Amino acid sequence: MTTAVPGLRVALIASNRYPIRQPFAGGLEAHVCQLARGLAEAGCQVTLFAAAGSDPALGCGTLEVRPLGLSEAARHDVSMPPAAFMADHHAYLSLMLGLAGSAGADFDIIHNHSLHYLPVAMAPTLRTPMLTTVHTPPTPWLESAIDAAVSTGTRFAAVSGHTAAAWKDVAGQITVVPNGVDSRQWPLGPGGKSLVWFGRITAEKAPHLAIDAARRAGLPLVLAGPVCDDGYFARHVRPRLLGDIGYAGHVDHDRLADLVGNSAAALVTPAWDEPYGLVVAEAMMCGTPVVAFDRGGVPEVVDDRSGRIVAAGDVDAMAAAAREVILLPREQVRAHAIAHCSATAMVATYLEMYRQMIDDTTGMPDDRLLHSPRGFRASGAGGQCLRGDASPGDGLDVPGYPGATSVFGDREATA
Repeated sequence: MTTAVPGLRVALIASNRYPIRQPFAGGLEAHVCQLARGLAEAGCQVTLFAAAGSDPALGCGTLEVRPLGLSEAARHDVSMPPAAFMADHHAYLSLMLGLAGSAGADFDIIHNHSLHYLPVAMAPTLRTPMLTTVHTPPTPWLESAIDAAVSTGTRFAAVSGHTAAAWKDVAGQITVVPNGVDSRQWPLGPGGKSLVWFGRITAEKAPHLAIDAARRAGLPLVLAGPVCDDGYFARHVRPRLLGDIGYAGHVDHDRLADLVGNSAAALVTPAWDEPYGLVVAEAMMCGTPVVAFDRGGVPEVVDDRSGRIVAAGDVDAMAAAAREVILLPREQVRAHAIAHCSATAMVATYLEMYRQMIDDTTGMPDDRLLHSPRGFRASGAGGQCLRGDASPGDGLDVPGYPGATSVFGDREATA
């Protein structure tokens, strides 16, 4: 079990566009949900910034910013960018200005998972230590933010060795913390006759290749996940949904775990360098063996005891491997997942990083990361939002926790 750390106040920064609730928009949202739950179970007081509508059952506090209300003249100015871009810019600018001010004192650590450039660019203005986990290959916006920052205001972690290597020349020292999944949320399933593919339905995930592989293997296939590219779905997926190839839709977690656990094997078909491949860990945790293309960080997760890695884009090899892996013992596959993809290990690693960062900032150890009193219970439910009802003077609102004391005490932290 993860060591309890009652009272440690953690702010998690996620996407301004997607709430942290099921069915998840993607792997990043699922990861933040798992981390928030694990930190809360370890006794941390977790506060979340994400899109409106995140799951209140996570037991998180909220970081709230007022929405942008542009004048008519500004909205029609020739320099006006797309509305979504402007909303993201304003939300993260407001958030980071608040955290650089008095709101930052409400936290002992800030953990950034956003793909937006402003949290990284403004990290040097914070007096609270910030950790940034990179979930994607380098992007021009984030590279620019790192390059332009006056000083390194954030420490970096990556979800795989492949992702860390891609960022090394940009971010310098970077710690690999593999994504973890909760074995309780992905129970061992009995298997079944059908193959499964699940994830975001987009060209870079290439589920049409899973359909082709299933047909060549002579096995049925069920797809599940949100359609994020209507054109791709219409051209390459819908015409292939014939016979024993089906689409279950964008299902909630319980239905998805049941579907995966009752499948013979999972096909993973990235057409890009997948930073980690959370679906791989989720499938294996259910005891469902995986056949995946050799892209990105996926080969770091799968071995011959849990599935097969085949050449990227090789549909024939995937079909042949699918017929092999359905014979693997499901208990063996799950044991591999528990050993290599555990949420407990992920949370413990992040807590150790938090301890190191807080100690480095304050110059003295934080006892809450070293000792855990008995009988501690995590804080109550909350939510997150980019509030639609906020008035212009609201600014950044950070609900407090009674009795919480900063590890900085009366000392002034140094950047």
